[in-house]
Amino acid sequence: MSTSISKRGEAKLKAAIAEFISQQKNNTFNYRQVSFAIGAKTPQRQRAVALRLAEMAFDGELIETSPGKYKAPSRSNFVAGVFVRRSNGKNSVITDEGGEAIFVPEHMSMHALNGDRVLVSVTAHRRGAEPEAEVVEITEQADQTFVGVLNVQKSYAYLRTDSKNLGNDIEIPRNKLKGGTTGDKAVVRITSWPDDARNPIGEVIDVLGRQGENNAEIHAILAEFGLPYRYPEQVDKAAQKIGAGITPEEIARREDMRHVFTITIDPKDAKDFDDAISLRTLSNGHYEVGVHIADVTHYVKPDTALDREAQKRATSVYLVDRVVPMLPEHLSNGICSLRPDEEKLSFSCIFEMDTQGNVYNHRIGRTVIKSNRRFAYEEVQTIIEEGHGEYLDEIMTLDTIAKALRRKRFENGAMEFDRPEVKFDIAPDGTPLGVYYKESKDANKLIEELMLLANRTVATYVGKVPSGKKAKAFVYRIHDQPEASRLADLATLASTFGYKLRTNGTPKEINRSINKMLMEIKGRPEENLLSVLAIRSMAKAVYSTTNIGHYGLCFDFYTHFTSPIRRYPDMMVHRLLAKYLEGGRSVSVQKLEEECDHCSKMEQLAVNAERSSIKYKQVEYMQQHLGEEFAGVISGVTEWGLYVELTENLCEGLVPVRDLADDYYELDERNYRLVGRRNNVSYRLGDNVVVKVARADLPKRQLDFVLVTDSGNGFERRHEQPSKRQHQRSSARRRKK
Repeated sequence: MSTSISKRGEAKLKAAIAEFISQQKNNTFNYRQVSFAIGAKTPQRQRAVALRLAEMAFDGELIETSPGKYKAPSRSNFVAGVFVRRSNGKNSVITDEGGEAIFVPEHMSMHALNGDRVLVSVTAHRRGAEPEAEVVEITEQADQTFVGVLNVQKSYAYLRTDSKNLGNDIEIPRNKLKGGTTGDKAVVRITSWPDDARNPIGEVIDVLGRQGENNAEIHAILAEFGLPYRYPEQVDKAAQKIGAGITPEEIARREDMRHVFTITIDPKDAKDFDDAISLRTLSNGHYEVGVHIADVTHYVKPDTALDREAQKRATSVYLVDRVVPMLPEHLSNGICSLRPDEEKLSFSCIFEMDTQGNVYNHRIGRTVIKSNRRFAYEEVQTIIEEGHGEYLDEIMTLDTIAKALRRKRFENGAMEFDRPEVKFDIAPDGTPLGVYYKESKDANKLIEELMLLANRTVATYVGKVPSGKKAKAFVYRIHDQPEASRLADLATLASTFGYKLRTNGTPKEINRSINKMLMEIKGRPEENLLSVLAIRSMAKAVYSTTNIGHYGLCFDFYTHFTSPIRRYPDMMVHRLLAKYLEGGRSVSVQKLEEECDHCSKMEQLAVNAERSSIKYKQVEYMQQHLGEEFAGVISGVTEWGLYVELTENLCEGLVPVRDLADDYYELDERNYRLVGRRNNVSYRLGDNVVVKVARADLPKRQLDFVLVTDSGNGFERRHEQPSKRQHQRSSARRRKK
């Protein structure tokens, strides 16, 4: 039987592709998206789609904005967008319409910096060539600071940056060094970049300390992401003037729950206790479960210096060896923190429940509480596991309720992704003594489920209104559905291992399907590959006034109410909730949405800074283990090499493709693997490998590994495991949690 597409089939395919393109306006697309949209499911038809798009691009009917991505030609050659500068010279502009990346050669960049808004002229498209853009105007300059190491000579000085967004040194006049000397880590602002100059000119904003010193390096990570590393003195002074203010008059305005059994459960090194839980038995046999949250907004008033600083930061930043708090410690660790045996003001959700997790009634309001005991997660876990300890009955009841809530949540289609958390044993001078990872246990899940219940309840109270009425403006925590093409790719790959994954239907049905697959792959060779891809197929959760629900949790209404000490959106929610409980009118949606957008961006910056600090400490730790062998899993596959995550401590490093010397390896993007051109050996995402630590570049926060053998592992083979002696040495280093 012939495998070619008939002429009639080819004509229909071209017509379907043309119809799809006509509806895209300025959107970009690739062959997978087109195939999915027109129902081209077989590899043969998908290849035909890819060839047709390439043919149209060659003929000038389409613009190939980047390899494999296309758009219909624009009528205008001038477009606005955001400039993306790269230290390797691969600059681009991300256009406002369509969001595609168009290459900008350095000599056509007008020295625009990363994040600048620009107007560009797109050059005429030539057959077989990618379009290029020339910056014709910098319409809005982003505030640009860079972190690096100073080099100060007798007649000149410059900063060698650590940035991926600038490949040039920054020249600094000697009178703009702010006392910095050679070897200092510093923050520099670019002040100008003359047209005929190779390098920009700048001035030192702050000297962080000597390169390699722990404080200097951690502060450099914060500065790199534009995050603050110290509190303004005037804001700290304003916080110091605030007193607890728990007067008889204030107590009279609240529900008094000081005599109800109440505890906090937090990490053992935590100081900011922003949530507590209470329990008492009701006369009808049900339980009253209280979720009590620090009433931060009682102390931090809108439009004060303290509030403006918190709004600007938007979140506390949790690094490997410290917390950079959103609020000054006088508030975060003192007045607002729900410390034991102290009267505290709180904002509470109080539920009438049974041990099956059914909620019969609830109320929301301001309270005053007094915690009986501060528990660490480890203490509560021991009580749950061993069945004895202080407040045993209360803790076991709360654990039973939480497990029932969790079971119901997953039955309703919530996603189940448990990712271990990397932790370090840190010496007083900042040196990492060990790396371990913590997994979420029953004690963690107890708190998690009750916080989810409170967040969901608050969002539902505001967002769910009678038919015909409009909900008031509010801050929601939303999570969009995965992109259809990513889900389709995951389903296609899962099917090669015999798993059936739903790609259409309700979120509940799709999530149940994914959870079923995640359960079935436990302990199987394909677990690494499919679990990683399942996580990567998900969208990022953000804050918004437009409620689309939370896909991962399968909640129609969800917000963040339970952590106002460390998240500004929770403070926003507290203020809105208080206003609406008193019958207040809705606030401006536009202003609220702008604040939501800012908080989402700051949250991502904080996450990036946390990851960088973890990476820095991992590299610092692995410097002690050069030449040693470790078992690992391929966690990323790129054209420049394989990323491998070590099983023992989750440290990640790169096996450069240049070190795979036995063959010429090419990227098979569709199947997430590198394949040898000659011997057909492949290395795929999720494969188990054994690597040796070759290089640890601390300034670049980069680990390089080499494979113990160059023979590859194909689809069936696996590398040998480390020798017994090596395994024992690795196990001795491992800290169990």
